[in-house]
Amino acid sequence: MTHDVSARPAAPRPGAGPPEHMGGGVLVSIGALLLGMLLAALDQTIVSTALPTIVSDLGGLDHLSWVVTAYLLAATAATPLWGKLGDQYGRKKLFQTAIVIFLIGSALCGVAQNMPQLIGFRALQGLGGGGLMVLSMAIVGDLVSPRERGKYQGLFGAVFGATSVLGPLLGGLFTEHLSWRWVFYVNLPIGVVALVVIAAALHIPASRARHTIDYLGTFLIASVATCLVLVASLGGTTWAWGSAQIIGLAVLGVVLAVWFVAVERKAAEPVIPLKLFRIRTFTLTAVISFVVGFAMFGAMTYLPTFLQVVQGVSPTMSGVHMLPMVVGLLLASTASGQIVSRTGRWKVFPIAGTGVTALGLLLLHQLDENSPTGEMSAFFFVFGLGLGLVMQVLVLIVQNAVSYEDLGVATSGATFFRSIGASFGVAIFGTVFTGRLGDKLTDALRGQGLPAGVSVDSLKADPRGIAELPADLRPGVLSAYASSITDVFLYAAPVALVAFVLAWFLREDRLRGAVTAPDPTQTLASNPVERSSYDEVARALSLLGTRAGRREVYVRITERAGYDLLPAASWMLLRIARHGHVEPATLAERSMVPLTVVTEASRQLEERRLALREGLGLRLSDSGREVAANLAAAREESLAELLGDWWGPGRPTDLMQLVEELGAEMCGSYAERPAGR
Repeated sequence: MTHDVSARPAAPRPGAGPPEHMGGGVLVSIGALLLGMLLAALDQTIVSTALPTIVSDLGGLDHLSWVVTAYLLAATAATPLWGKLGDQYGRKKLFQTAIVIFLIGSALCGVAQNMPQLIGFRALQGLGGGGLMVLSMAIVGDLVSPRERGKYQGLFGAVFGATSVLGPLLGGLFTEHLSWRWVFYVNLPIGVVALVVIAAALHIPASRARHTIDYLGTFLIASVATCLVLVASLGGTTWAWGSAQIIGLAVLGVVLAVWFVAVERKAAEPVIPLKLFRIRTFTLTAVISFVVGFAMFGAMTYLPTFLQVVQGVSPTMSGVHMLPMVVGLLLASTASGQIVSRTGRWKVFPIAGTGVTALGLLLLHQLDENSPTGEMSAFFFVFGLGLGLVMQVLVLIVQNAVSYEDLGVATSGATFFRSIGASFGVAIFGTVFTGRLGDKLTDALRGQGLPAGVSVDSLKADPRGIAELPADLRPGVLSAYASSITDVFLYAAPVALVAFVLAWFLREDRLRGAVTAPDPTQTLASNPVERSSYDEVARALSLLGTRAGRREVYVRITERAGYDLLPAASWMLLRIARHGHVEPATLAERSMVPLTVVTEASRQLEERRLALREGLGLRLSDSGREVAANLAAAREESLAELLGDWWGPGRPTDLMQLVEELGAEMCGSYAERPAGR
């Protein structure tokens, strides 16, 4: 029985533009953006396995943490500036500038002659890296439609996943077979290729958005973070905890924090809107994100030192030994995201994740110089599993807790706190490690005769000195190194337990349909990527849209509109409505839908007088246009339903336009394919 079309109001006709075909130039541009993202992502992990060798070459083991921290802090502080300046002055020029800054920083890191130089150049590199992150993701939104965005952002997620695995391996290979300096030099040819391709192929539609950029707020939050990290890294090592310098830094940090709060209260576009902290879920998630960054990057920085110095493995093999941690992280983050998206239940994951992370830290504390490979791999895997369980859902929890207008900044904020936690964690781990190492080496070598040129200080500065020790002294020194590193994990465990307790206080609100598992670019990145609320919803709905070719979707659309058409017939009606005229044989060929399915659908449309034969093709009749409009309206209603309370009274215009655009595209694209009829 057919639906009484006269009983339904006609909906606006879906977008009448031509179908979008990704041109070669756009695909080349996407490739160049992926190269830019590869550079920034790789430099978060590739350095870890090279750090022991860098320290041996340049000295300054007590400042090892700053090689990582300088990059993280600079990238974090620069992120909101890159995003807004790109909106204001054009993202292509800003992206090219970010690449140039990153390459200059990489080249200078490669020629650094001492630790202070390397730390300074790493900060410059991080400044460019923050731009590569935020602008590459934003440019994807300029190049492709919302419907395609999920697919291409998935590629960026794949880059992150690959670099998290390959980074430690490549760092070890370059260090062992070339030089640690190639960890930085490798960026140069990749960056130059990206720069040339971007200049030649990237054409972004001209658009400008005026922003009131919160320069002072950005400077203050970066300064507060720097003061805290300096106190954490220099206190008890370079300066005593009660020294004037440490007390002065702590007081300065507090004063700057108060100033920051005062500035953000009045800022037109604050870096972090203070009203977000009135939302309990956001505040709790920010603290848990901080702890996750604290544990993850602290461990990734010091585990290679344990493996290379204590276990005596090569830089390359230290990267291999760390793979179980990365595999556990990726498996757990992927699985938890999928389970949450399918079930709508998420509270178990932050609780389980923080609990398993605390367990993993306690297991890592059990390692020593005699630990077998199998035991280390198992402990690394458990630790990675814990991080993965909690990482993926933190962004999702925040997105579900805030209003539409705060969606973008809340998403960035969750990652921002993880980045600050990473900087702080690496610094704290470094302070504990160097402080414990000095005491334990002194105890191990007290009263022992040492070879000329070897001392406690020299062993702290250069672990290669262990090889020059008499055989009877080496076990004590290796034990000192082992326990100093593993004590770090013991001290980090209570921090993870705090997050475990806080996770119980999260309120499990019902998930909006548009809140889906974020791609790995949101969960593996160490620096936040600034996003607009519109882009966040477009990403979420585009991921749903990639499934729109399934037969079940057209079954639901047809039922919702009140018709008894074949799903393939509904699909064909929307195709004809979008493009005016369709040849069934050509449609079957281009869409890869079986010709028999297309033929049966077209026959039904003709029999019901919804489509009229015109040569080899079909065009809609008046009744067919009305049915197609109602089907399109049903699709838009389905999308709007996913938005939950965001689609309430007074909904933003850009959200309405997005739903209309996605509804038109998803209902009429050549890319859609019903899996049957």
